[in-house]
Amino acid sequence: MPLIVATFYKFVKLQDFAEKQAPLLACCSQAGIKGTILLAAEGINGAIAGSREAVDAVLTFLRADPRLADLEHRESTAETFPFDRIKVRLKREIVTLGMPAIDPSQQVGTYVSPQDWNALISDPDVLTIDTRNDYEVSIGTFKGAQNPKTGSFRQFPEYVRHHLDPTKHKKIAMFCTGGIRCEKASALLLAQGFQEVYHLKGGILKYLEEIPPAESLWQGECFVFDQRVAVSHGLEAGTHEMCQSCGHPISEQNKNSPYYEAGISCPHCFADLTEAKRRRQLARQQYREWQR
Repeated sequence: MPLIVATFYKFVKLQDFAEKQAPLLACCSQAGIKGTILLAAEGINGAIAGSREAVDAVLTFLRADPRLADLEHRESTAETFPFDRIKVRLKREIVTLGMPAIDPSQQVGTYVSPQDWNALISDPDVLTIDTRNDYEVSIGTFKGAQNPKTGSFRQFPEYVRHHLDPTKHKKIAMFCTGGIRCEKASALLLAQGFQEVYHLKGGILKYLEEIPPAESLWQGECFVFDQRVAVSHGLEAGTHEMCQSCGHPISEQNKNSPYYEAGISCPHCFADLTEAKRRRQLARQQYREWQR
């Protein structure tokens, strides 16, 4: 049977988040779950994989807390575990913006369903923004979306300061992989005086799951933070792999580049490849091959 991959998050005040770590880790370990769950005072964010029964057990455990009773999750399947082990980590933020005063549990933009998303971003008065990082955007995004070219989500506030103006940009639509980053980004924009702020409910993954390819405005594949690397429509496994040296997604075209060497470098990191790094990467690649 294929494994179930479940992703979830919720912005909710969890002042006792540190006390939840050990019981949650024990529940996941007992069920045979692998993945990562982040806990912070602002909420929970997780991606886990396991059997149907195991995933259901963990979700039931989480929803037993009244504050998480309405925790929503999204599912896909995988033939093998996309994660190496289970980790339950304590963090300052469940998605790092670096602005603790921004609280999505108090105010967020208007949620837009996948079914209504095409009409919204096709409106010429709407500025559509991809809130993900540049390497994620590089393998797929929505038609016409603006790429802030950030290296991390922490850089998004700077992009807003330099490129967006509430007096000029009256309608803004944002999206990200699963919804968490654009939810926090929408809270940021509202706090800075933007009036009409929309974001894709459930993120790209929900859109790819529910919108048929013939009706889709999505172009390319969607980067995911696990060993699948990318998914396409219907959440089918994508064609990209990950560079073992820099972590950048690489396509079949990238692999035909003279700068690509399996486990050593790719077109995105070749310029930074020193001889010392080459030796380290070669040793790691030889070890990976030996493990197989």
